[in-house]
Amino acid sequence: MLGEIEGFAAGRTEAELLTDRTLQLILEREFEILGEALNRLLRDDPALEPAITGARRIIGLRNLLAHGYDAIDHRILWSAVTLHLPLLRQEVGRLLG
Repeated sequence: MLGEIEGFAAGRTEAELLTDRTLQLILEREFEILGEALNRLLRDDPALEPAITGARRIIGLRNLLAHGYDAIDHRILWSAVTLHLPLLRQEVGRLLG
């Protein structure tokens, strides 16, 4: 899933995301899935939350995407892709060992 998000965003820019509805929909859906998976993981094992930076923010982003269609700021979504996803990938990799 993380690789899919990175793959869809590879070689793209924030400006492209802001104008490309298809890319918006793809990334929105991928982050919904990611946030839901993280929510279920923490429900099953709350002790993992400190190991995942911004876990509650990721879940909050999922909730916004799923329920607040008129309030989506795609600049925030792009920031999640470019700034936060690499760290999440590292942390998940450590957890999976």
